[in-house]
Amino acid sequence: MTTKARELKESKVKAVKAIKEKIDLSKLIILTDYRGMTVKQVTELKKKLRENNAEFRVCKNSYFVKALPKELASLEEYLKGSIATVFGNEELASPAKTLIDFIEENEKPKIIAGVIEKDICGEGKIKMLSKLPSKQVLLSLVVGGLKAPLYNVVSVLQGPIRKLVYALDAIKKNKS
Repeated sequence: MTTKARELKESKVKAVKAIKEKIDLSKLIILTDYRGMTVKQVTELKKKLRENNAEFRVCKNSYFVKALPKELASLEEYLKGSIATVFGNEELASPAKTLIDFIEENEKPKIIAGVIEKDICGEGKIKMLSKLPSKQVLLSLVVGGLKAPLYNVVSVLQGPIRKLVYALDAIKKNKS
C-alpha cells in the first residue's frame, strides 16, 4: 500500500472514531436533511446550538453507519442523502427546542429521525421534547415544590410565638 493510500485510510479511521465518540457521549441525536440551507443559515444554527452545548455536524453517511453501535443499527435506513446531525451532550430539551425554533423560522432543515438516550424516535417525539422546559427550570420547580411545605410548617410554628409577642405588646401599651 502506498503512503498516500495509508494516510487516507488512517484519516477515515480517525473520522469514524470521532463520530463514534460523539454518538457514545450524546444523550440526544437528531438526523436532519439540510438540503437547501444557505451557509449563513447553517452557521447561524451551529452558533445557536453551540450556546446550548450541542453541535450541528455534517458527517459522511458511510462513516456514520460504521460508527453506529449495534443497538442503533436501524438508524442506517435514515442515512440517505444530505444528512446533518445534531449531537446534544448535556441536556435533551434545549437543543431540540433550539432546532425546532430554527425550523419554524426558516422552514429548514427537515427532521428525519432522532435518538433520545439510545431510543430511536421520530419527528413527533423530538417536537414533544422541545416543548418541555429546560433542565434548570424543572429543577427549580422541584426545589420550589419541596420548599413550599417547609415554609408552611415554619409559618405555623411561628404562629403561637407571634401571638405571644402581640399579647406582650398589647400589655405594654395598656401599662404605658
